[in-house]
Order: sequence, then structure tokens, then C-alpha cells
Amino acid sequence: MSIASPTLCPPPALSAVTADLTYLDPGVKNPVFYLIEPPPGACQDDACYENHRLPVYNARPLHGQLSLDQEGFQLVQQPSAMADFYDEEELQRRYYPEAEQVVRALTGAQTVIVFDHNWRHSFWAKSGRMDLQPPVERIHNDFTAISGYGRARLELERLGISATALLRQRFAIVNLWRPIGEPVVRSPLALCHAQTLAPTDLVTRQLIYRDRIGKTYAVTYNPAHQWFYFPRMERHEALAFKCFDSALDGVARFTAHTAFTDPTASLTAPPRESLEVRTLVFYGS
Repeated sequence: MSIASPTLCPPPALSAVTADLTYLDPGVKNPVFYLIEPPPGACQDDACYENHRLPVYNARPLHGQLSLDQEGFQLVQQPSAMADFYDEEELQRRYYPEAEQVVRALTGAQTVIVFDHNWRHSFWAKSGRMDLQPPVERIHNDFTAISGYGRARLELERLGISATALLRQRFAIVNLWRPIGEPVVRSPLALCHAQTLAPTDLVTRQLIYRDRIGKTYAVTYNPAHQWFYFPRMERHEALAFKCFDSALDGVARFTAHTAFTDPTASLTAPPRESLEVRTLVFYGS
């Protein structure tokens, strides 16, 4: 499948907030981040960053016009039957199938498998709860052109599924992100239109775990980037965005994203609570 040249939204057609978005300093070539205690003399994060003050456009008027293969992200109305989004057992039993159904409907894929989830809470994460993480206020993409294959193989093998044949066909990794508390006012999620992202903007960043090394993309500034968000997202809404696609025919492959400070948000607004699940998407031969 080929994608036509993008028709980018003329900025005057949409309202926007102006916010500081945090990019990787272009002088950094091989950034490394330790998720364990770094070795003596090493920094936990050896990268340098720079803020750029940019418009972040309200994408709600575009609802129904966006797609995973063109812009790289898409808002869906998806009420959930979940009673407690922090219940690990209920999450895997009930929400995983819900998420797989949503992503299957969005992509037309033959098979969708949820393989991971993260809770984010900007207040509770500071209390030391190990199962919670704060919003990431740094522009990134969760996988690289190489690590997308590696993570897919790892997860398929963990499930006892032969990876060889599946990874010869087109597959993608799609995140499904949703609020699980009050409407999101603080630290909303901004997404970069995938067709404005150039390969030269992407810098591989190593994540050092105790038992493995992961690779993500950090992102350097490009004035062509266009940023969007969906203000005041609620629990019945979910945001799908693509973090990897094996296709090389012009579809969106990576969707840079970041939490950001909305300058119009009240300082007394509740902290963001969100859940993201990652899915493997196999389109079939």
C-alpha cells in the first residue's frame, strides 16, 4: 500500500497552545540512559536537551480525518468495562482483549497481541511506587527500525509463538493510550505528524536494563515538525499511535511524542493518570 503526499493542516485552521517541547541536543550522537544504577563515573542520562517553544495544535476538529498510516495517530471513542484500571489481573483479563479489538478495528489487521503496559501518574510515581512512572517530558519514539524487530521476536518467543514467518510479513507496534482518572489537563500527550518527521531527526538511544539493552529514538529539532494534542481527554477516549511499522512504502513508521506543560492548565488541576498498552499488529500475507 502506498500513501499519497501528506496534506498538512494549515495552522490558521486550528487553535493552538504555545509550549516548550524538549528535543535532544543535535550534538549528542550516542545517548545512553540507565534504568539501573549506572557504573562508577557514568551518568544515569548522558544526553543533553534543548527546549523549543512551538505551537501544539488542537486536533479535536480533525477527529475522523486522521489515520495511523498517514498522520501516525488516531483518537477513538472506547468506553471500557474496567472497574479498576490499577488491578493487574483485571487489566490482563478484560482490558487486553478490549485493546486488541480496538486496534484490530483501526488497522484491519489479522492478528493483534497486547504485550506490555505502563501506568503513569505524575504524583504517585514520586512516592516511590515501583509500578508507576511519571509522564515522559522528552520527545521520543518507543522503538527504532531495528529494535522493533527485536522486541517483536522477544515477545513472540515469550508467548511460545514462532516468530520467523510472522516477521517476514508486514507488522507494526501500536500503542493505545488512555486517561484512567480525571480528564487530562496537566501533562497532556503531544504527537508529531509522522509525515513531518525526517529519518535524520531520529537518534538511537540505548536503555540499559538489568537483563537487556533496549533501543528507542530520541528526536532532534526540525522546523518542519507539526505537533498536535487532544485537550481534556477523558476515560472513554483512547489515543492510538504507531511506534513502529516494517512497511517501507510511505506509511507512517514512527510517531514522536512527549508529555508537555499546557500553559493554560491550572496549577490546581489533578495530576495526570494514564495507561498505555503496546500491541503487536500483524496484517497477514
